[in-house]
Amino acid sequence: MSRPAPRLPPDTLLAFDFGLRRVGVATGTRLLGQARPLKTVAAEGEARFAAIAALLAEWQPDALVVGVPFHPDGAPHDNTHRARRFARQLHGRFHLPVHEVDERYTTTEALAAGARDADAAAAAIILEQYFRESSP
Repeated sequence: MSRPAPRLPPDTLLAFDFGLRRVGVATGTRLLGQARPLKTVAAEGEARFAAIAALLAEWQPDALVVGVPFHPDGAPHDNTHRARRFARQLHGRFHLPVHEVDERYTTTEALAAGARDADAAAAAIILEQYFRESSP
């Protein structure tokens, strides 16, 4: 009886910095453990998911990462629940694994670094944080 092949970790991932009006998007690979900003989707409702579907078709990620914000003391707030709902919607619509990352201060960090597109840069920070937290 043969053993199943070991499951390899996902290679290409897309990360999202969720906002009510804008969603920053970044891509990266587990192999390099690095991320790069892609773009910000400035759309709501179905238009937002159509834009995300186009990015998924282009990048063919193995998994998705969503930044989930918290208060500085770790307590959840309204956007915590909204970001988690967005993560569930991504999973339900696109049938990919979705991982959540605590994303306190990522936009502030992106702005401090001089990012032109702070939302996409924040998504890259979120993805690199995921890589650091999930590496063996």
